[in-house]
Amino acid sequence: MNSPADRPAETAGAPSAARPAGGPSPLSRSGLGYAVSAYVLWGFLPVYFIALAPSGPVEIVAWRILLSLVFCALLLAVTRGWRSFWALLRDRRVLFTMGAAGVLIFVNWLTYVYAAVSGQVVEAALGYFINPIVTVFLGVLVLRERLSTMQWVAVGISIVAVVVLAVGHGQFPWIALVLAFSFGFYGLIKKRVGHRVDAVSGLTLETLWLAPVAAGLLWWVAASGGLTMGTVSAWHTVLLACAGAVTAVPLLLFAAASRRLPLIHLGFIQYFAPFIQFLVGVLILREPMPLERWIGFALVWVALIVLTIDLVRNARAARKLVAEPV
Repeated sequence: MNSPADRPAETAGAPSAARPAGGPSPLSRSGLGYAVSAYVLWGFLPVYFIALAPSGPVEIVAWRILLSLVFCALLLAVTRGWRSFWALLRDRRVLFTMGAAGVLIFVNWLTYVYAAVSGQVVEAALGYFINPIVTVFLGVLVLRERLSTMQWVAVGISIVAVVVLAVGHGQFPWIALVLAFSFGFYGLIKKRVGHRVDAVSGLTLETLWLAPVAAGLLWWVAASGGLTMGTVSAWHTVLLACAGAVTAVPLLLFAAASRRLPLIHLGFIQYFAPFIQFLVGVLILREPMPLERWIGFALVWVALIVLTIDLVRNARAARKLVAEPV
């Protein structure tokens, strides 16, 4: 029995008979559900990483990689997906493409965990507010997807917001930019191979590529200062041991969503994660919020309102089109 992430896009969500000819609906209900779930989980990740103190970002990321690989291997066994996985291993193009995805997600993970444990969650949120802009333009320029007029307005407002936030930050926002571009290109790769690589097999390949790097990082941490796994408390050990599942579940949801939604819509839904991260940084961690940051985030929220109106209008038009007799 296949998991939801392994099912063809045509069989997920609404019955195929209710869909327009030519493939899944751009606003697939299952795709939206997967995307929203992934980004909400990502939004609360800073709280999880902060709870892992005194573990440093390098150790956390290394355990994330190795435990995610174990988690994915178990999923392949449960879903009987090993045969398709071995077939992917023999496809050199897929193998090296997923290796590139692994490099991008490694950079993203390390930067994000560093931001969380060093008290820079608001800048991480800025990065994920920038990322949908990167994602949208990749969709337009590479995948030939099209923006509506209102979506262009939302993008324009978002660009202004990013400029205001960057200026108000007072220094080069390298954390935000690395997060935005690494995950933007990662999403593009997942979109391009989505029809050939299911979510579980894809993440397994990515973490398999990174496993030697993770093992080397753990050796380096142990030699330089000592590992924290199993040395702090039972609760800390349990939390760190859950890093594989905590890492894999939203990534699997994201991969499933990327197979069902146009990259443009997928990029805009990502605003869920930075909005939650913003609330965590401001309300829980009490990070500073000067006037410029408030203005920038207010502009982002205006862009979200514009986008929401456009998405609701498109959803109604799609339902009306499906309801019309052929």
